[in-house]
Amino acid sequence: MTPSKTDHRLARRRRIRAKIAGTAERPRLSVFRSLRRLTVQLIDDTKGKTLVAASTSEAKAPLSVEGAKKLGTLVAKKAKDAKITTIVFDRGGYKFHGRIKALADAAREGGLQF
Repeated sequence: MTPSKTDHRLARRRRIRAKIAGTAERPRLSVFRSLRRLTVQLIDDTKGKTLVAASTSEAKAPLSVEGAKKLGTLVAKKAKDAKITTIVFDRGGYKFHGRIKALADAAREGGLQF
């Protein structure tokens, strides 16, 4: 049986996660893309805790590039409120273009440093 598109993405995700980890000073910005929304979490992997979370449904944004920009701005604002300025970006195995790139660029413009 040939691996599916999802199997390939999960393999990429495992490779990425083997190399990066979030700490309390520099949490991991994890992205999950579903068919209905985009979800983002800032995670401290040493404690296994989610520090900040946001989604396009919370941002009242559509699932599009514009919605991803709104989500990036929202997560940057929430991170600033939690006194987080530097992060590690985890794209979750998704290609870095379209909504994922728009989210990352908006988070950078919001003040987060990757």
